[in-house]
Amino acid sequence: MSMLKEFKTFALRGNVVDMAVGIIIGAAFGKVVSSFVTNVIMPPLGLMIGGVDFADLAIVLQEAQGELPAVTLGYGLFIQSIVDFLIVAAAIFMAVRVMNSLKRKEEAAPAAPPAPSKEEVLLSEIRDLLKQQNS
Repeated sequence: MSMLKEFKTFALRGNVVDMAVGIIIGAAFGKVVSSFVTNVIMPPLGLMIGGVDFADLAIVLQEAQGELPAVTLGYGLFIQSIVDFLIVAAAIFMAVRVMNSLKRKEEAAPAAPPAPSKEEVLLSEIRDLLKQQNS
């Protein structure tokens, strides 16, 4: 089998397509969450702790010298990334939790009893006819 044919078989397999869709949606969801944290969560949080912009929180390791910029440790952006992660993790947890509860309900639903076989139907008819004759 040629390499191109193998790749086509691999790429068009259902799991690969599903995974690609999941990755694309996940990336878009990550951007939405980052925007939500940056523009909605962090400003009020910074205001509550004294008007601090988290993006500006940093420790200066070395002052700027001439043309060289200052070397800083941007822990504010790190805090913002942690909040991003916690929101994404909570959203994924809730989605998995809902999916698991739906799965449990589906498994808990009793299956319909199987239809009686032809022999059972015939025997029931014979039984009913015998009851009618005896009555």
